[in-house]
Amino acid sequence: MQSADTHARFLAGHAVELLEGGDAYFPALAAAFDAARHEIHLQAYIFADDPAGRIVAEALVRAAARGVAVHVLVDGFGSRNMPGALRARLRAAGVELLFFRPDVTVFDFQRSRLRRLHHKIVAIDGELGFAGGINVIDDMHTPGQTPPRWDYAVKVRGPLTVEMLRVARQAWDVVARTYLRRRWPSWRALPGALASQPAQETDASATAPSMAPAGPVRAAFVIRDTLRHRRDIEDAYLQAIALAEREILIASAYFLPGIELRHALIDAARRGVQVTVLLQARVEYVLMRHASRALYRQLLDAGVRIFEYHQSFMHAKVAVIDGEWATVGSSNIDPLSLLLAREANVFVRDAAFAAELLSSLRRAMDAGARPVVAAGYRRGFAARIASWVSYGIVRVLLGWAGYGARKDYL
Repeated sequence: MQSADTHARFLAGHAVELLEGGDAYFPALAAAFDAARHEIHLQAYIFADDPAGRIVAEALVRAAARGVAVHVLVDGFGSRNMPGALRARLRAAGVELLFFRPDVTVFDFQRSRLRRLHHKIVAIDGELGFAGGINVIDDMHTPGQTPPRWDYAVKVRGPLTVEMLRVARQAWDVVARTYLRRRWPSWRALPGALASQPAQETDASATAPSMAPAGPVRAAFVIRDTLRHRRDIEDAYLQAIALAEREILIASAYFLPGIELRHALIDAARRGVQVTVLLQARVEYVLMRHASRALYRQLLDAGVRIFEYHQSFMHAKVAVIDGEWATVGSSNIDPLSLLLAREANVFVRDAAFAAELLSSLRRAMDAGARPVVAAGYRRGFAARIASWVSYGIVRVLLGWAGYGARKDYL
């Protein structure tokens, strides 16, 4: 694979650890909180009151008791059922807790209700960061679905952790402005040479001179927001797919790619790249499920392989290309992630990391995925109608949300 650094600004000098599932993620998170010295930011779509949530909450409480400045930002819709007792426990311990767009009801028809805080990032002291698709919720807590939840995160040391802290602070500040009488935080100076540079505008080959390299990995932290980074994650995918030479494997819990991404995958398959898409077989959102299946025939006819994961509830949002480029993050390949929500992915250029993620994906596919075979993909009239009606509804919703002008999406 050729270099693909234009949209994902890679920095050298990182140690990036792959964390598969909550069994790996939550103990690592708690240990990191127990070692924090100055400042913790945890930002997630869901913060549940279950065994995993309590492990994380108690570690945050311990950090606050030591005098660490602890900030927790959760989504007002995803965490709308966060119990009052848990909120009170955190706040009483000195943890600052805010909700992103909290005033959401079933009768709320404002377009802004679809713009959610969907990223899952943790920034600690500007020295350690976590990102991925894992919310603060136990893997066995899967209402309406078959547990365990299957997902990934990464633990990062190196220069990117400064940028992760900056992004977390910026998100916190945006929400803090909406809370009247909220005491404005007094941030410590950001460490390293990246402190004075805008997010994601560092030189692709640079390291922060004041930070010793933590490892040999080149990595990038890429966000999607509604301001300067509306297409950064999508563009990073598009460029990497365009440069692929041998193999593309994408796992996405929710999959409804726009025209550009569909054509990029189709073009890659037609030039001889083995393109595989691993999707969730179990239905969580009926509309998105049917809309996604409307695209199967076009992809299958072009030679894209589609697998559906049946064994449990797949929540992963990861990809590996040519055994050296990989991403782990919160962004699905669908309109909510690519056009509306705040998302964050870590992109990695490292053969060892890519091999580890690819091996994990293949094991999961061998154990619990079934291929959708083009020759046998026949559906009844009712199923086809449901798919195309659902696809049309999604297009209408995009227009209602203010994205009708993006004719290049659906």
